[in-house]
Amino acid sequence: MAENDQKDKPLAEKLLSMVTLLFLVGLFSLCSGFYTGEPMQYFWGVMIMGGSVVLHFVRKKDWKKHWEEQEDLKKRHDAVRAREREMRNGPKDDQ
Repeated sequence: MAENDQKDKPLAEKLLSMVTLLFLVGLFSLCSGFYTGEPMQYFWGVMIMGGSVVLHFVRKKDWKKHWEEQEDLKKRHDAVRAREREMRNGPKDDQ
């Protein structure tokens, strides 16, 4: 769904997305740190730029598919645990 939203957006909106603007703020902070010589601006520039790259990949991931895979893994894990528990305790007779 997120990929379809990105395909429908015009180029100007893609370029001025929140992730791009955050990256540019980080780049500005880094460049102003070089200009003024303040080490904290280097730190914040790198942190902001790194965070915007991470945010880009988090938004790009297909989360619906991810959670479906996690639910499938949980069901399989629960089935294996139930089978192990049944083998350990033996078959139950309901008489």
